[in-house]
Amino acid sequence: MAELALEDGTIWYDTTGEGHPLVFVHGGWLNGRTWRSQVEHFADEYRIVTVDVRGHGHTGSTDPKRYSVELFADDLEAVCAELDLERPIFCGLSLGSMVVQEYLARHPDRATGAILAGALRSMPSMAVPPSMKLVVSPTPALTATLSMMGPTATFRSMLGSIRAMTGDRWLTVDPTVRSEALEAVGDVSPAEFRKVFDALYRYDPPNLTGVKTPTLVIHGDREAPVVARQGQRIATMVDHGRRIVVDDAGHLVNQDQPAAFNDESETFLADLDLPTEPEPTRA
Repeated sequence: MAELALEDGTIWYDTTGEGHPLVFVHGGWLNGRTWRSQVEHFADEYRIVTVDVRGHGHTGSTDPKRYSVELFADDLEAVCAELDLERPIFCGLSLGSMVVQEYLARHPDRATGAILAGALRSMPSMAVPPSMKLVVSPTPALTATLSMMGPTATFRSMLGSIRAMTGDRWLTVDPTVRSEALEAVGDVSPAEFRKVFDALYRYDPPNLTGVKTPTLVIHGDREAPVVARQGQRIATMVDHGRRIVVDDAGHLVNQDQPAAFNDESETFLADLDLPTEPEPTRA
């Protein structure tokens, strides 16, 4: 992996392959390994970049006492600038889909395309007006829970609360994928877990109307209904958006059904207007 030193921390990322840049941003409390099936599939045709968001994976803890999705998007821009990526394609999962949406809102026509997996606009169980979020914030209670139970048990409790509302295995249908997700969560410190949660909770999503980047929203058929509705809204807000549903998959759709996810993504990518390589000059 490589590192990008910033004033308030160091962002770790990985690159492989050659071609048009395809940048992956993982979900909350996960890491870049989430995308290994996609990296293996697309590295022969694209320049693949996977980023470990602040608080996650190799990047781990950074200096700010508070995180935000906007800060994560700043970091994404910094990595793209460091690698001199021209009109990249982005693929974001869950929290990563928020980061990509923030980028698209800032730069409506700078990306070649976007794939949003398990896409959502805001934390589903926290549908309260932004002006009320500080008043009803669950962060103090979460901090106490993290202190007593740790990140993995806290994450399990959060999953159970959402499953109680949906009545289904919404995160993943695959026990192995679930175990890997919990292992990734266990690598996140309690302080960083809280900072990431706070960023998710406080996020006020941008208006994507006018975004001209072709966008594919992918959900699993076991996705939490409130998340699926948010994803449908994303697909209708952008100028060139559409949503598809993958059978027998949950929120971690790219890991539950990697072959189907890769096939749908490949079809989408094939329709994008990628820059062509200049023909060699003849003597």
